Amino acid sequence: MAHPELFLKKNEDKRLRKGHLWVFSNEVDTQRSPLNQFAPGDMVKVVTSDNQILGAAYINPGTLVCARLLSRKPGAKLGSKMFTTRIARALALRERFYNKPYYRLIFGESDGLPGLVIDRFGDVLSVQITTAGIERQKEPLLEVLVDLLQPTALLLKNDNPQRILEGLSTESVCAYGTIPEQLIIEENNAQFQIDIVAGQKTGWFYDHRSSRALLTQLAKDKTVLDLFSYAGAWGIPAALNGAQQVSCIDSSAAAIALAKQNAQLNHVSDNMQFVQSDVFEYLKQARLERRRFDIVILDPPALIKRKKDFKSGYEAYRRLNHLALQVLEKDGILVSASCSYHLSKANLHEILRSSARHIDRNLTIVATGGQAPDHPIHPAISETEYLKTYFCAVSESL
Repeated sequence: MAHPELFLKKNEDKRLRKGHLWVFSNEVDTQRSPLNQFAPGDMVKVVTSDNQILGAAYINPGTLVCARLLSRKPGAKLGSKMFTTRIARALALRERFYNKPYYRLIFGESDGLPGLVIDRFGDVLSVQITTAGIERQKEPLLEVLVDLLQPTALLLKNDNPQRILEGLSTESVCAYGTIPEQLIIEENNAQFQIDIVAGQKTGWFYDHRSSRALLTQLAKDKTVLDLFSYAGAWGIPAALNGAQQVSCIDSSAAAIALAKQNAQLNHVSDNMQFVQSDVFEYLKQARLERRRFDIVILDPPALIKRKKDFKSGYEAYRRLNHLALQVLEKDGILVSASCSYHLSKANLHEILRSSARHIDRNLTIVATGGQAPDHPIHPAISETEYLKTYFCAVSESL
C-alpha cells in the first residue's frame, strides 16, 4: 500500500531539494494533509505544493521536526531491509578507518538513519534511539544488529531528553546478552575502562579521537592540565607519551574515580594527579597560586544546548578560555574545544582572540580538529557538524 501524502506549503521544498532531511511542522500544508491524521512513526510520502514527490519519510505529528526523510524513493520503508543495507554500509566505512571495533557505527542522518546513534565497544553495542520513527521499528533493528555484528551484549541507552519531546519514555535497558561489569576499550594506544550504563551519553566520546591523537605528539616532557577530564581520554595518552605531569580536573566524583582506574590500567598513575573540583573555581585558585602548565586542554560539555542559551553559554566559554590562558606557561599550547552546535567556529575564534588580547598575549592557531571519521558530516545538514577544536600556540605579546 502506498504511503499517505504529506504536502508542503509553497516554497517549503527548497531545503529538502538541497539535501536536508527534515520537515518542520510549520512547513506542512495542514489543509491538504492534517497532521492529526498521522500516528507517530507512520511512513509518509513528502509532496511539494505543486504535487512533485520528494521521497519517503517517517513522521511524528506532535514535534517541531515532524518528518525525517529516509529515501528519495517514495515507496521506501523503514525496516529490516533498510537497516541491513545502511548499517552494513556504515560498518564497511568504519572498517576502512579503524582496525579494531571501537567506534561510532551509526551517526544519525549522516548514515541515512535519522534518530539513531550506535556506538561499538568491541563485542558490546550501545544503541540510542531518539525518534518515534526508529522506536517503532526497534525490534527489526535489534534483530539486524544481532545478526550482522553478533554482539555479546546490546544496551538500549534511551535516556536522551529528546525522547520526551517525541513522546517516548526514557530508560536504559539491556536488550540482548549481559553487559559486562568491566568493559575496556582501546584508543590511541591506551586502554580505558568505561561505564556505558551510568556514564555520560553513550559511555564514551569517540568524536575527539583524532584531536587526542594529535595531543600525544606534543606531550613529551610537558606539564598538562586536562580540564573536564571525565575518564581521562586526553590526559592518559599524554602521560603514556612522556608527559612530565598530568593533572585531571572534573566536578564529578564518579568521573575522577574512573580516570584514576584508567591511569592504573595504563600504569601511569605516578605522574598523574586527579582533583574533583568545579573547573572555574580550580582555575581561579590556580591563577591565585601562580601555577602554570605547558599544555592546557579545555574540553567542556555543551554549554549552549539551545539557541536561547547562547548569551549565557558564550559568556561561560569566554570565561573558561580567559582563565585557561592565565594558567598557561609562556610558549604554551592551549587546546580549546566546543561541542556546542550553536557556538560557531567564528564565535570560538573571537573568544580566543579577545581573551588573548585581554591579557596581552600573542595567540596563533597552529592546528584545528573536528569530528573523527566515525562522526561523518552531512554537507546539507549543518546540525551534523558540531565539534570544533583549536590548538593554539600562546606566547608573550609581540
